[in-house]
Amino acid sequence: METKTPLHLAGVVRESIVDGPGIRMTVFVQGCPHHCKGCHNQHTWDFDGGYMSSVERVLEEAAKDKLLKGVTLSGGEPFCQAEALAVLAQQAHQMGLDVFCYTGYTFEQLYGMFDSHPEFRTLLEQCDWLVDGPFIEEEMSLMLHFRGSRNQRILNVKESLKAGCAVLSDIN
Repeated sequence: METKTPLHLAGVVRESIVDGPGIRMTVFVQGCPHHCKGCHNQHTWDFDGGYMSSVERVLEEAAKDKLLKGVTLSGGEPFCQAEALAVLAQQAHQMGLDVFCYTGYTFEQLYGMFDSHPEFRTLLEQCDWLVDGPFIEEEMSLMLHFRGSRNQRILNVKESLKAGCAVLSDIN
């Protein structure tokens, strides 16, 4: 998988312990359609903000840090840049890193958009863990690991994709 598609970023945190298990490089993409009330990354909403980078540049930085357990995709909304991030995630796996992704969509919403947005499936298939659902200020809890509000779930993507396929085939 290769891409010439640039990444539109809000920033990168080279070592984070709050955006998934272990020491992680967190990639904050620029642009978000959700605009959740109380969002702590409101500066990432504007699709015209941030700066341009590349998958290769981000991975070069990740390769320098031998302590990294994985890469976290956050935002903004990662699925607005699904094609480029799928390449980043695939190459992170080749480097021995796992991939943790945050999205304001639910897994079910993403799954339902596979036909109109096949790149969503491509990105999901490259993720190990997904924190799904919008941040809901009234559901906020500081006691949750790696989530901001109680409605959000941490999903094992491989298992969820298997289950999603089984559920759909049961309907037909």
